[in-house]
Amino acid sequence: QGQTRLAQYYEWLTLEERRALEGEIVRKCLARNEQQCSFVEHRNYKIVYRRYASLFFLVGVDNDENELAILEFIHLLVETMDRHFGNVCELDIMFHIEKAHFMLEEMVMNGSIVETSKANILSPIQLMDKA
Repeated sequence: QGQTRLAQYYEWLTLEERRALEGEIVRKCLARNEQQCSFVEHRNYKIVYRRYASLFFLVGVDNDENELAILEFIHLLVETMDRHFGNVCELDIMFHIEKAHFMLEEMVMNGSIVETSKANILSPIQLMDKA
């Protein structure tokens, strides 16, 4: 349906600019078929996306970024969420948005990937769950 469930920005945009940008990108990605590659250029961004069941994960990066590394990052994020939620779905993200944001924040700092170990990403969340 094109609903944004989790978004994190590392450039300042107004709420209206974010909505417009997300709408444009989602429409562009949903219009593509499975035989087309997972990279799209939009404005001054490179959009890397990947579909898992009914979920689309999209990452916008500048033109200097390695697309394959971003695809691997998306896969790592989904694997990490799968490990915590058990086959992550849209409802997991919606009802546990703070955990999804926490995972993303453990992995990315200031727009750069800083952590790739699933155990290190999930250990603070597991500690919070025990408390």
